[in-house]
Parts: sequence; C-alpha cells; structure tokens
Amino acid sequence: MIKIYAPASIGNVGVGFDILGAAIIPIDGTLLGDFVTIKLSKKFTLVNKGIFSNQLPADTEQNIVWKCWLRFSRVIKKNISVSIVLEKNMPIGSGLGSSACSIVATLVAMNELFNKPLNSKELLLLMGEMEGEISGSIHYDNVAPSYFGGLQLILEDSEIINQKIPHFKNWFWIIAWPGIKVSTSAARNILPKKYTKEICIKNSRYLSGFIHALYSQQPDLAARLMQDVIAEPYRTKLLPNFLQAKEKIKKIGAISFGISGSGPTIFSITDNISIAQKISLWLKKNYLQNQTGFVHICFLDSQGVRKIG
Repeated sequence: MIKIYAPASIGNVGVGFDILGAAIIPIDGTLLGDFVTIKLSKKFTLVNKGIFSNQLPADTEQNIVWKCWLRFSRVIKKNISVSIVLEKNMPIGSGLGSSACSIVATLVAMNELFNKPLNSKELLLLMGEMEGEISGSIHYDNVAPSYFGGLQLILEDSEIINQKIPHFKNWFWIIAWPGIKVSTSAARNILPKKYTKEICIKNSRYLSGFIHALYSQQPDLAARLMQDVIAEPYRTKLLPNFLQAKEKIKKIGAISFGISGSGPTIFSITDNISIAQKISLWLKKNYLQNQTGFVHICFLDSQGVRKIG
C-alpha cells in the first residue's frame, strides 16, 4: 500500500499568468493538500473521504482520480485493478490547484505502485493532459509546483517543460479562500480574447523584471513588480469585495497582493510575521463568506509531492 500527499498551489502568482506556480505549506507544518492511498486489488474501487469529498461527482467515472487511473493504465498498456482512497482536503474551484492535488497524488501513487514505468517528464506531461480534462486546456502552473515543489516557471520548451526558480524564504504567503466556488472555465471565459500592444509590453516588463529580481535577490523590487494586468482587472468581479480587501491589506503592510489561480482565493505577501498575523485576522473577519472558508499563513513548499509513512 502506498500513500501520497500532493500540496496545494498558487497558480499565476499574480504576474505570471499560466507561466508561474508556487506550492504552499502552512507555517505550522499542517499538510494543505490531497492524499491518495493505493493498493493492488481484484477490481477497481474508489473511496472518497476528506472535508470536501461531498463536492466530488457521484459518478465514479466523472472523478478525475478514475480518469487518471484509466489514462495511466492505457499509457503503460496494462489493465490494472487497484483500490484507491482519495482524501479530498482541497475545495473544488478554490483557485488553490484542487484538481492538480488529486491528479499529482494519483499519478505519482500509480507510478510508485508499478515501479516507476514513467519518468518525471512523462509523468508531468500526463498531469498536464489530465488538468486539461478539467479546465479545457493543458496547463502546468498548478501540477508542476504540486509535483516538484517551490516556485516553478513553465517553459513548455521542446526539451524542458518547467524549471524551479529562486524565491524569498523569508516571505510569508497569506492565503484566504472565502468558502465559495469559481469555476476555472468561467474565470478563463471572462478574459478578453485579445490584448493591446501596451498591455502585452507592460506584462512582459513586469514578468521579466520579477524573475530578474528573484535571481538578483531584490525582494522589494520583486514585490513591486508582482502586478497582474492580464487577469486581475477582469476577474475582480467574480471575487467578494476584492478591491476593498486589496486596499485594506496593503494598508496593514502587505508588500504584494493578488488572486490565486482563477480565484476566489486571494494571496498576500509580507516578510514580517506580526503583519502576516494582522492580515490573517482581517481576512478571517472580512473576506470569508461562510464557515467552510479558511485562512493560512504559509511558506512556499520546496518539497512538493511526497510519500507518507
């Protein structure tokens, strides 16, 4: 029996639409993500557990874990029966890479169970393909950080899909999920089909400057350049009181603020723990919409997917 954990992630990281992704872990060491436990069996079974298991489709064949098992079996050309338990701890449509958590944990578990027939690149390509099943297009900004950890730059070069890039280890990332759902496809459909030349240049300047600031270890410059001109101007209408929250959290002392993936989760950054705690408290009181919502102060998780036990 094999048990695998895959962490939650922040897609886009504000400035890097579909190009950047970061794995996260709460500073208290709590594992924020999904678990998959797998073993050989006489027939395929899938049991859903966890806080958000009630959000999963009732039909097993609509579950992304079943789809991952089927696709993996076809890739390695073996029809293998397994028993899988999915512990669904990430809310669906949260902007925290919920589907990526399940995909990464399942495919890594399958690969481990069958003595690693696929290498890491083959596995990542498969993860991107399965992510495309849900969002409608292949993208790696959640699966890559959940798999490899840290802050990932998605290259999609013919030889290299992604690379881990530096990050500031003293940054606290405060994430807040308000307890409501925003579908990835709806959040993508709200974006314009075309952007002006000026916006394209501005986005290139912010993104290239941000990556330069990471490599040259200029945290203040990096924070200032974390500006999203591609998605945030359009997606704010899908999020509760986004602009008011942004203004208030900047006043409290955040050095950066943005939408995690497609939203509605938001993230803010500070290098000061007392400011992080103040931001966390404000978000709990003012951004959460119901009892299921949550706020966590996080670091970036440099480890990524891992075997448990």
